[in-house]
Amino acid sequence: MGEGPIPTDDGTIEPVGLKAALEERYLAYALSTIMHRALPDARDGLKPVHRRILYGMRLLRLDPGGGFRKSAKIVGDVMGSFHPHGNMAIYDAMVRLAQDFAQRYPLVDGQGNFGNIDGDNAAAERYTEARLTEVARLILDGIDEDAVAFRPNYDGTAEEPVVLPGGFPNLLANGSTGIAVGMATSIPPHNAAELFDACLHLIAHPQATTDDLLQFVKGPDFPTGGVVIESQASMADAYATGRGGFRLRARWHKEETGRGTYLVVVTEIPYGVAKSRLVEKIADLLNEKKLPLLADVRDESAEDVRLVLEPRARNVDAELLMESLFKLTELETRFPLNMNVLVGGLVPKVVSLAEVLREWLDHRRDVLLRRSRHRLAQIEHRLEVLGGYLIAYLNLDEVIRIIREEDEPKPALMARFDLTDVQAEAILNMRLRSLRRLEEFEIRKEHDTLSKEKDKLVKLLDSEARQWKAIGAEIAKTREMFGPETELGKRRTDFGEAAAHTADAVIEALVEREPITVVVSQKGWIRALKGHVADLASLAFKGDDSLRLSFFAETTSKLLVFATNGRFYTLDASKLPGGRGHGEPLRLSIDLEQEADIVDVIVYQGGRKLLVAAKEGRGFLVAEDDCVANTRKGKQVLTIDAQDACRLVVATGDSVAVIGENRKLLVFPLSQVPEMARGRGVRLQRYKDGQMSDLKVFTLADGLTWLDTSGRTWTVTDLTEWRGERASAGRLPPKGFPRNNRF
Repeated sequence: MGEGPIPTDDGTIEPVGLKAALEERYLAYALSTIMHRALPDARDGLKPVHRRILYGMRLLRLDPGGGFRKSAKIVGDVMGSFHPHGNMAIYDAMVRLAQDFAQRYPLVDGQGNFGNIDGDNAAAERYTEARLTEVARLILDGIDEDAVAFRPNYDGTAEEPVVLPGGFPNLLANGSTGIAVGMATSIPPHNAAELFDACLHLIAHPQATTDDLLQFVKGPDFPTGGVVIESQASMADAYATGRGGFRLRARWHKEETGRGTYLVVVTEIPYGVAKSRLVEKIADLLNEKKLPLLADVRDESAEDVRLVLEPRARNVDAELLMESLFKLTELETRFPLNMNVLVGGLVPKVVSLAEVLREWLDHRRDVLLRRSRHRLAQIEHRLEVLGGYLIAYLNLDEVIRIIREEDEPKPALMARFDLTDVQAEAILNMRLRSLRRLEEFEIRKEHDTLSKEKDKLVKLLDSEARQWKAIGAEIAKTREMFGPETELGKRRTDFGEAAAHTADAVIEALVEREPITVVVSQKGWIRALKGHVADLASLAFKGDDSLRLSFFAETTSKLLVFATNGRFYTLDASKLPGGRGHGEPLRLSIDLEQEADIVDVIVYQGGRKLLVAAKEGRGFLVAEDDCVANTRKGKQVLTIDAQDACRLVVATGDSVAVIGENRKLLVFPLSQVPEMARGRGVRLQRYKDGQMSDLKVFTLADGLTWLDTSGRTWTVTDLTEWRGERASAGRLPPKGFPRNNRF
């Protein structure tokens, strides 16, 4: 056991730092994931597994018009020759390429069960068959003509393409999603005709920006349709930076069912959402009583999508019903845009729309140049052979004599007629039956035709303008296959505006508007009595509890609760317990810390200003709208050091009266208090010792009023003696001011 590490074969052990070794290995793994698995290439828009599937199918000659082959055969060939990973990984990738609800322009034509929009899986690979589609043919077009570079496959027994020729802007047309290490990509599908138009514009105006191209590319075009409700400005920003997102909604319409009743029918659901899961989610929400406007949901889909939503009552507004569903279900989703692609096949980079199209066009030019050079070499070889044939034809008898009599006919031919090696070889390899057809006229005709083609190619390779013209013509021709008038090419996703229903409108639609009286006890129990009850003398409280405050509201009101921790909490009046019992503790509805207490509860009206102040005499004005909290945790508005008896006053008036525990009163203009959204505030009154007792906002012209301990109202109109600047000390209050220092 204790003999130390086991030596390696040659008796040496090399110590390696763990950190260095891990860094090196993890970096290698990260790079391989980024390059060889998760990120698509900007040129052909494919990840390696898809590229290998298409190339493997090409080798099996599964062309669009031809026959189908078993998927198992395709997967096996791709795995054996190019992609040494699990067959499910390859088959799943191939299935996705064949699904017309997943791919805007499918690259594989599947026969058999290839899954459906409900999220069901495809049949096993032994039951399904496949071949390439016309789009895939375009992407592979020219691969036999040296259009792209090849590299050895994983075991060096065959060659695979580094990238495909890509005669179709697949990256944007079909989109791509993937998660690598430390980076992800997410590109929605687009309309091919729009991309071709943008490319033609980019060829004509090489300096065009993304904004210029957006007059052609309207936005994503999902295979499953739907309505994009993102604003134009937001989409333009996303395409310019390469990052953003698109809000996508289901397409729906109303179907009248007579006598004022109706149904809502959803005919297109957002991209990537499994229909069965969506229906289940809506049904669950129905059972949990979270969709009060909806009575029932049914899936009546056959070939096409048809989800039927039944409203609770005929007077329910369909827009409002859908708005509540969009909020809570996947009938509205957000598709992120993160155009993170491999540029030049090497560098991961987030690119804009213009850069992506530029990459594709530059790749098309490379392909054009490579194919032209390949064709030129073929023509030159053929012209050389034809030259030899012509000599053989003109001297046929002599050629036959040399071949019959010479031991080494090849050097003899080359010497006698001044032929090249290629020409002599071609003559020796000729068949006897060709002699009949070797008419001089035919040879010269072919020679002329090829010479003309050679001239054209030489000119093309010399002139960049001609190259772009050729690419433009190619794109214009391809565009006809995917024009807006074709079945595959017409746009499926529209653009719309989200209806401007606020969340309040949805809530109000669910709640009948009735008057209530809200009662809060000293110990923080709350309840709502029906109607506006003025006399609360008969109200019962628990044990030693008593009334703290009460006010009138309506069932549709929102209540703002201000606590001694400086936080505001929001309550829906419709959810308050009824007035029959003692109510419920407020803490059940909000997350209020144990040591904190309620300062005040008011009805939210919107647009008002509130004056909040801490016990130490600091405070500020805050807009009522900034106090609404969206969660149980509330919203921190006033920053305080310890749990402090704060004060909250609705600021209606022009002056502030503040009194301290030292019984000094100060009156100053409200305009001296700043308005803030949150913070510590400014000093309202200065104290040597002690703290603030109370404060009040009033109109100076009407005078300062207060209630004394016996319930009488006092008013003082001449306040000259107490008026001063904010943060001064103040003077003793007028005669008759209550001893408890409260207004």
